[in-house]
Amino acid sequence: MGVSTVGFRTQKYNPAESSEVMYARFRQILSDLNNAENVNKVSREIISKIERNARQIQFNSTRHLKDRVGDITLWKNQLCEEIKETALEIIQLNEFKTRLEKAQLAHEIINMIVSDNLNAREHRDGVDKVQDNVELGLLKELEITNSAMELLKRTLKQCEEQIKRNKNCKHEMEMDWSDKKEAHDNDCFNASLKEDSRCKQFYPAAAKFQEIQSTPESWAQFTHDNLAKAEQERMSSIQLRCLIDNLLDTTANDIRKQADDVNFLFNNRIKVLSETLWKLNEDLTKVNKMVYNCELNIETIKRSIKNYEELMKVAQTRLRNRENRPNVELTRDPAQYSLVSEVNELARSLDALIQKTNESESALKDMLDERTLLEKNKLVVEYSIFIDREKCLPHRTRYPSKMKLLGYQ
Repeated sequence: MGVSTVGFRTQKYNPAESSEVMYARFRQILSDLNNAENVNKVSREIISKIERNARQIQFNSTRHLKDRVGDITLWKNQLCEEIKETALEIIQLNEFKTRLEKAQLAHEIINMIVSDNLNAREHRDGVDKVQDNVELGLLKELEITNSAMELLKRTLKQCEEQIKRNKNCKHEMEMDWSDKKEAHDNDCFNASLKEDSRCKQFYPAAAKFQEIQSTPESWAQFTHDNLAKAEQERMSSIQLRCLIDNLLDTTANDIRKQADDVNFLFNNRIKVLSETLWKLNEDLTKVNKMVYNCELNIETIKRSIKNYEELMKVAQTRLRNRENRPNVELTRDPAQYSLVSEVNELARSLDALIQKTNESESALKDMLDERTLLEKNKLVVEYSIFIDREKCLPHRTRYPSKMKLLGYQ
């Protein structure tokens, strides 16, 4: 007999249950479809929103990058302009430095010329070895030259220091410009990056701030300070060039004026010495003539003395012969008186002639001494003229021109 089925569920559904199950499945499917549709719709909205936000953010980032490129370009252009002006100023200041060096060489030549003049004039002799106006002028010329050389030396050192500062500013600006050029190229490249760019990849660790970074304010201030410092040094350099130009012009005028004054004193001194030499020659001619006259006078007196001596011999011989008269014939007659008077007169005349001879010989000696002194003075004056006219003045023809003193040659 068969097993009883009371209390067990059969695997088959009745029509009502089957319909309920199907309806439940339909409802679940519909719910899942609605839920999936909602999820898809929300996802699309989120995706659209995120995409819009991402594109807006990237657009803003691109705009900021382009703005940054513009800022960099502005500063870079200002740096470039200031670098050009500073480079030009360095060239111009170097030209003035060269002028200073050339002017310094010209002053050294002047110093040698003036020193040579002073040394040459130390060889003057006698009364001509005097501190005259020419020597005072040369000493003043030497003082002006030495002062100018010292001033040029200090200014040259100042010029070299200014050139060094200009170059340092130029170097700092070039380094700043180079950094900005690199940053400019970097941000230009970044601003040009798009979704379809091939040179892009993930850098997860890049989304952070570096420990040492400048702020926009400090970044701008850094370049501003470089530009301000460069402009300040450039203005100082321009002022220094004006100072150098005025200095060279002033020193050149002072030295040329003193040189002209000394040349005038030389020519005036030579004129005075030439007049003195002419006077010495005139006096020497007179003295030579007087020496000749004195010698002629002495010869005349000596001839007269010889003649008087002969007369004296005759008179004295007569008297001596008359002393031999015998006895009463030895009388003091008029002839005796006449002969004695003659001898005395001749003696006085001879004494006078001898005295005149001594006086003439003394005068001749004085004239000879005077001639010797005049000849010595003449040699002294001639040598002084030779020193001034043949040694000093020709050397002064090598005097640097004003263009050389200004440093243009």
